[in-house]
Amino acid sequence: MIDKELIASLKLFHGSYNAVMMALFFYQGWIGLSIRRARLNNTPIPFHLVRRHRKFGPLLALFGGSGFLIGIAVVLLDTGKLLEYPLHLVVGMLIVAGIAGLFAVSKMITAARYRGLHAGLGLLLLTLYVVQFVLGLGILL
Repeated sequence: MIDKELIASLKLFHGSYNAVMMALFFYQGWIGLSIRRARLNNTPIPFHLVRRHRKFGPLLALFGGSGFLIGIAVVLLDTGKLLEYPLHLVVGMLIVAGIAGLFAVSKMITAARYRGLHAGLGLLLLTLYVVQFVLGLGILL
């Protein structure tokens, strides 16, 4: 059996890690919004932000998915039951699906409709992260 103090530390690590990931996704969204505003206003496109957004996105996708896997490992080590926190699990799965969808759509951005879809999925993802954050606080506290 795993020590309860270790489990408590792992839960805190999982929550902290994903809170940082949420902040990074909000930063990524801010960069994307800045690029979108420039395109819609016909102002010069900030290519340094485009480059940063493109470089940072795949890393966030990878690390966002790993936060989900960390959470699954912590729950299995703690309770042995994957469905101990079903709503938190479902929202986490939706976040991972949203990240995968954003990544897939980002590879297809050549027309305005994909940019709009990418922006919409991004807003949905940020909303899900806030919901997940509140659910996670309810579990930890």
